[in-house]
Amino acid sequence: MAQSFKAVAASSLREYLLALQESGLDGLPDAVVSKAARLLVQGPAALPSAMAETVAVPHDLKHESLEKIRKSLGDCQRCKLAKGRTNLVFGTGNPQARLVFVGEGPGKDEDLQGEPFVGEAGQVLNRIITAMGLKREEVYICNVVKCRPPGNRDPEADEIAACAPFLLRQLQSVHPEVIVALGRFASQTLLGTKEAISKLRGKFHDYHGVPVMPTYHPSYLLRNRADSGPFWEVWEDMAQVLRLLKLPVPEKTRKR
Repeated sequence: MAQSFKAVAASSLREYLLALQESGLDGLPDAVVSKAARLLVQGPAALPSAMAETVAVPHDLKHESLEKIRKSLGDCQRCKLAKGRTNLVFGTGNPQARLVFVGEGPGKDEDLQGEPFVGEAGQVLNRIITAMGLKREEVYICNVVKCRPPGNRDPEADEIAACAPFLLRQLQSVHPEVIVALGRFASQTLLGTKEAISKLRGKFHDYHGVPVMPTYHPSYLLRNRADSGPFWEVWEDMAQVLRLLKLPVPEKTRKR
């Protein structure tokens, strides 16, 4: 497992460094070298903290287009998820969105259509976005991993490591004002923590200088549809997001 992880991490690091090179950077920032060394030596245990740390990134790289990032991802074979996918699921929405939603990974419907959040959970997310007074086309939606894990299992550390440079580049390209992390895996990956989503949600955290609001995944709301409590907790989180964006918060009345 450790050897496999190191091979994948080395491949991911190579992609990241190629992006730096394409941006015209001469030499490597010390922070990049330090992070890479720790990731390769410590293996999967280093991934959360390595993902969450801020690394100095060249100005040009921050503004590379999503099309360029998708092209560099190519017909990705960087981890074992590639073998079972139908379509790679990159992301969708406004490339200059003020708000980005990050999920954990594609499900069956997403794998078939090549677009994130198009199944039942996607319908719930669409209702959340609409309730916020926004349209799906106004926001950007992506996942931590771009290929469906078998049986919709949780993504593994080496799979996250393979996709991490591309998620970072996506978020830097869009450069949102706020990120909403949907569920445990997206929240823990972005924030470099093992803390439960129930403890993380309800307050803003930081990811490379961008406020992150962790909240429950739409699939969790589906599984607990008989209990309205989680829905209202998600709405409280989204109301905070709207206030931070200086957008009106639609009035919602909880049915008793």
